[in-house]
Amino acid sequence: MKEFTYVITDKEGIHARPAGELVKLAKEYTSSVSILKEGKKADAKKVFGLMGLGVKQGMEITVQVEGDDEDAAAAALETFLKENL
Repeated sequence: MKEFTYVITDKEGIHARPAGELVKLAKEYTSSVSILKEGKKADAKKVFGLMGLGVKQGMEITVQVEGDDEDAAAAALETFLKENL
């Protein structure tokens, strides 16, 4: 399993547009992708779960990736977060 943390810098937090793009990216990989925030866990391949976390600017999230393509998926997701959130 690959895991990394990221602090959200976007002033609106994880909102609809980037959440949809994040879900689309996560679905490109066979690995399971989870986002954790303050004890809550959501499947990153489901937009409602991701939005339900209510992640705001300055909050730290943990991204967990597990599966056959976890290295590539984790790298792509980390790059996406840095560029968009």
